[in-house]
Order: sequence, then C-alpha cells, then structure tokens
Amino acid sequence: MINLETPRKFRPFVKQAHQVAEEFLRVNSRKYDLAEHAYPKELDLLAALVDGMGDSGQGQGAGAAGVRRDEDDGEKNAKVKNGTNMSSLLSIIEMCWADVGLLLSMPRQGLGNSAIASVANEEQLERFKGTWAAMAITEPSTGSDSAAITTTAVKDGDAYILNGEKIYVTSGDRADSVVVWATLDKSLGRAAIKSFLVTKDTPGIRVERLEHKLGIRASDTAVILLDNCRVPAENLLGNAEIDTKQGFAGAMATFDNTRPLVAGMAVGCARAALEDIRVLLEEAGVEIDYDRPLQTQSYAAATFISMEADWEAALLLTLEAAWLADNRKPNSMEASMAKAKAGRVGNEITLRCVELAGTLGYSEGSLLEKWSRDSKILDIFEGTQQIQQLIVARRLLGLSSTELR
Repeated sequence: MINLETPRKFRPFVKQAHQVAEEFLRVNSRKYDLAEHAYPKELDLLAALVDGMGDSGQGQGAGAAGVRRDEDDGEKNAKVKNGTNMSSLLSIIEMCWADVGLLLSMPRQGLGNSAIASVANEEQLERFKGTWAAMAITEPSTGSDSAAITTTAVKDGDAYILNGEKIYVTSGDRADSVVVWATLDKSLGRAAIKSFLVTKDTPGIRVERLEHKLGIRASDTAVILLDNCRVPAENLLGNAEIDTKQGFAGAMATFDNTRPLVAGMAVGCARAALEDIRVLLEEAGVEIDYDRPLQTQSYAAATFISMEADWEAALLLTLEAAWLADNRKPNSMEASMAKAKAGRVGNEITLRCVELAGTLGYSEGSLLEKWSRDSKILDIFEGTQQIQQLIVARRLLGLSSTELR
C-alpha cells in the first residue's frame, strides 16, 4: 500500500535537491529565459553533482530511471519498494520548482535516457551508460498519435538505414545521442515501431534548426533530419522481433516512465507559483482560512484554497504512478491520469496566479509570468490532455485503440 509521506530514505536527498534548485537554477532562471538557445554553462557543475549523487546511491536525475517489466516480481506480499522512479520524481519536483527549462537542459538527463532505461537490454544499458540521449518521436504529419510515425528503418546487413524528419526534439542539439522512433514495416502498423539509439556523430543525422518557443526557452528544441542514416543493428533498443500480438506495448512502455516525470514537472512549477502568490496575498492583507467555507471568504482566498486542492490531487496521482512503477505494477492508466491532471491544473494554477497578482504577475519583475509560459508545454508534450483522457477511457472500458479513437 502506498504511503503518502516522503520516504524517510529520500528526505535528505529531497532537501539537497531543493537547495541545489534554489542556488543553481532559480538564480539563473530569468537569465536563460531571455538568452534563448544560449547553453547554461552553470549546469555542467550541477550535472557533476547529480552524477555524484547517483554513483553514491543517493538518487537519480530526470529520466535516469525506467519502467521494466522483465524482472521477477517476486511474491505478492513482497516488501514495498521506493526506488529510482520515486527518487527521480521527487528530485524533478524540486528542480522544476526552480526552472523547467533548465531541468530539461541537464546533461545526461534527457528523455531519451528514460527510453534506454525502460526498453534496452542489459548489454545496451551498460554500453550506453553515461550518454545524454534526446528522444525523437514527433513528426510534421504526426502529432499526438505516436503510432502513425513514418520514419523508416530498413535492415541492411549489420545495420539499419533510417530516413525521416523529427520535430520538437528536446535537447536535440545539445545531447550527444538521440533515441529515434521508426517503423520497420509500415504495413504492420504499431507493432513494427522500434526505437534506435543514434549517436550525433553518425553520418546522415543532422540538426536542421532550433525552434523559438513560448516557454522553457532555456531548453533547446530541435528539428532533426535523418538521410540514409546508417545505424548499427545492435543499437535497436530491446527486441528486434516484430510481435503483432504485443503490438505497440513495448515502445509505449517508455511513456509509463516519462509521463509521471512530466507530471512532476507541472507539480513543481505550480508549487512555485502557489508559494509566490500566497506571499503576495498575505502582504496585501488577504486572510486564507481553511476552517471557513469558501463562500464566506474573499475571492482571492477562495481561489487560492481551490488551487491548492487541485495541486494536491495532481501530486498524489503523480506519486502513485511512480510508486507503481517502482513496485513493478502496471501503471499505464495511472501515468496518463497523473499527466492529464497535473498538466491541466498546473497550467491553470500558474495562469490564475498571474491574474491574482495583477500587474506584478504580468511583468518580468516576478517569475509568475514565466511559470505560466513554461507550464503550457507540460500539458502538451509526452501526449496532450486529450490523448491522456483517451488512454484512461480505453483502460477503464477495456477497449483497444481501434475500438475507441
């Protein structure tokens, strides 16, 4: 059974993560928001600290953990685990309390690292250890439907030839490798989609351009082209066999890990906004009383209490999804529930805080306006709000993707 308190063994780590977030990320937040595409050099030292914590067993960074189903689950009454998924989530919440874009820019902590951790075999886990992997899924003609990707991978001797275009690749320019999703056979649909680890020095892969964005401006977002890119066959992550019975489940296991992490990003960003607006409201003489009905309090106080309740719900759903992953329990529905709830209310909370702060919230004198811009992407990438609701509906009704679109 899940315990809603922060596990005791993680409390020093969470405290340390918050201190790092405050001293490294928050102080540089506005600087790199204004200097879009400039590499945050301060992160090199921070990445070294994170690597040190990971090597010492104190914790993992964003995307370092994975959801693996091929291990022995043990007895039904096995001891409850709080492992790398929970520690990654807790650290992400603290980091995104400071800055989402800078967290996404952390060396060796790309979303592609979650794909490696989730589907790679043991030999690949060891071989790709230490790489900084971006993840390339989205294409110009393929938005939230990851199963409709058209990038091809054709077997040629001891390699695969990849051709296609990927857009909105987070850390696509800075990362040293990219996990590319491609199809081995378009006629076989979802089942033929596999992921490949492509190093950036491989001939045939290139960054075409960097996108200018509304938020997370410290993070580089790239368009990547693959033109007869020859990738070693052993860089196909996991099993190369096409299993039409399993369908898309293997590739989608990556999202069981990354969606709770993105939900954690929204939870952290929204918490920052709630903390700031509470200070502003109290300075303005607004009394927030949890013992009185909302209708008897001021609009500002009632709005704040409602936002806190929504935030708490998002946090608990997110913790549950990570806990299930650590305990080798299916979490696909819970991961989508957490992503849907946190993504939506995170953006709603940051925007409402801007509204409550008035002119201060709309100016660069406060980080509230920045958090409202940053939070929007957290409701979009890793599957939009609508896609998450569709996944949850399929799980609840027991319907397939062809039966419920």
